[in-house]
Amino acid sequence: MNNTTLDYYNHNAEGFTSGTLDVQFTAVQDRFLGYLAPGARILDYGCGSGRDSRYFLSKGYQVEACDGSEEMVKIATKTAGIAVKQMLFEELDETARYDGIFACASILHVPSKALPDIFRRLKRAVKKDGIVYVSFKYGTFEGERNGRYFTDLTEEGLQKIVTAADPAHPFVVVDQWISGDARPGRADEKWLNAILQ
Repeated sequence: MNNTTLDYYNHNAEGFTSGTLDVQFTAVQDRFLGYLAPGARILDYGCGSGRDSRYFLSKGYQVEACDGSEEMVKIATKTAGIAVKQMLFEELDETARYDGIFACASILHVPSKALPDIFRRLKRAVKKDGIVYVSFKYGTFEGERNGRYFTDLTEEGLQKIVTAADPAHPFVVVDQWISGDARPGRADEKWLNAILQ
């Protein structure tokens, strides 16, 4: 993630939280949890306000969470009630630790050329048959938008990156859907959601 994007979250942490913390997101959260056994270990990767971590904890899952923004980490620690780790995406260095990784509207801030490395890290961090949820704004735009860097993806774009990450044994896309933005007044913004295994 570039410094401009981190600066954005550090300077706008409170506003970002107020716009996302109470968004009704259970349809996506529960769809992800449907692939996991009760009590499974989840990494909330780029956890933002801690909304999803709090939900997964309330359902009895083991949750670890990280975010690159110092200010978001402070907020997420309060929201979720767990120690959230300050960590950049490219610092993920676990092997077969998680049953599931939830990367909700987070790695969309990574430039497309760096995404294959991130997917390799995600693949290494999940257990055999583990799952990863990712979401990107739908489209082909890449660059700065409203003070942050975005890589938008279509189904084809995601497949290309997943294949580039590990051509011999790529993630399998087990579930994929397009949704409207869950935030009030933004339903016309389309999102690509995918569950990889």
